[in-house]
Amino acid sequence: MSQTIALLTGASRGLGAALARGLLAPGAHLVTMARRTDDDLAALAAAKGVKLEQISVDLADTAAAAQVAARVFDALPRNAGRYLLINNAGTVHPVANTAALNDPEAIGAAFALNVTSVMLLTSRFLAATQGLQARRQIVNISSGAGRNPNAGWAVYCSTKAALDMYTRVVNAEHREHGVQAVSLAPGVVDTGMQEAIRSSSEESFPALARFQELKASGKLSSPEDVARRILALTERDDFGQTEIDDIRNYA
Repeated sequence: MSQTIALLTGASRGLGAALARGLLAPGAHLVTMARRTDDDLAALAAAKGVKLEQISVDLADTAAAAQVAARVFDALPRNAGRYLLINNAGTVHPVANTAALNDPEAIGAAFALNVTSVMLLTSRFLAATQGLQARRQIVNISSGAGRNPNAGWAVYCSTKAALDMYTRVVNAEHREHGVQAVSLAPGVVDTGMQEAIRSSSEESFPALARFQELKASGKLSSPEDVARRILALTERDDFGQTEIDDIRNYA
């Protein structure tokens, strides 16, 4: 019997990679879904004696995301004490003024990854764990951008706002059945996404200078520290009481 079965998207780099390493605890069974597998993670899991399954998938491909969701959750063991789904995969692109947002493929890919894949995986998670005498937790990695507008981030802000509302609906439907879902902003983390943000043009993203200054002044949080705090939050007795949350509210 696994104490925790954890399912994590976007595990190949940045915050996701740090979360994956933090989830390699005794008694855990970790399933990752990302565009690339991680040989170092596999070696670490083997050294710790933790069961690890790595699935290579582009979750921006809706058909592929649906197929993987079905396959993963159809095979999910039903004897764990806790089931934890962390929807971490996401993209900030396309970054552009609303007058220039005219690429339907780019817009569609962002919504597919940031929103649709979350819905597909969460649906399967809810169905697969329904009725189990276990703790059932969902962490959707959101952003302050979903709660405050940022020029140039119309798509990113909209997808994260959608993620926040989706989390609230999940709770409205399933909290009484023991599900705990949180849409969690991780703060400004020193990841590849931040590199992408800093490579934007000031014309497309007027707040560029502020993000460059955050990096230059060392004010970005490390992925490892944020991952540690997120995983600590999932262990708290009051996890789920605040459904739209920010990890910066916790030490």
